[in-house]
Amino acid sequence: MHKLVAGSVCLVTFALMSCAHSGSTETGTASAGATASPSGKSLYDRLGGMDAIKAVVDDFINSTAADPKVNKFFAHTDAAHLKGQISEMLCQATGGPCKYTGMSMKDAHAGRKIASGDFDVVAGHLVDTLNKLKVPEQEQKDLLAIVAPLKSDIVAQQ
Repeated sequence: MHKLVAGSVCLVTFALMSCAHSGSTETGTASAGATASPSGKSLYDRLGGMDAIKAVVDDFINSTAADPKVNKFFAHTDAAHLKGQISEMLCQATGGPCKYTGMSMKDAHAGRKIASGDFDVVAGHLVDTLNKLKVPEQEQKDLLAIVAPLKSDIVAQQ
C-alpha cells in the first residue's frame, strides 16, 4: 500500500476546478520548487506516487463536491476529468513524471466569483482528506508550500 494512503495544507481543488471545461494546454500551475527532501526524494515519491495522489484527489473531490457551501462550483464540472487534471497537476508540482496540460489558474477561475471563504472551505476539505489518509505532517506542509501561492489567482479580486 502506498505511503500516502497508509502513512500518518492545502489548497488544490479551486486550483483546477474549472479545468473540466477546458481543453487548453496552457500551464500556469504550481512550481515544483519545494519537492525535494534532505534525503533527495521528491515529494511525489514521499507521498507514494500517482496511485496515492489519485486516492487523495478522489476522496477530496467527492467530499468537497458534496458540501452545500461550495458545491455550486461543481455544478457543471465533469468530476472524472477534474480528478484527472488535479492528479496531473499534483504529480507535476510534486516532482513526478507528469506534465500538467490544464488552463492557467487565472483563466480557469475567471468570472467564477470565488471568495476567500469559499477557498478556505475547500482547503479544509483537503486537510480533512490528508488527515483521514494519514499523510505525514511534513508532506502536508510541503504540498501547501507548493499550492498556497495559487490563491491569489483563484480568489476573485474585489
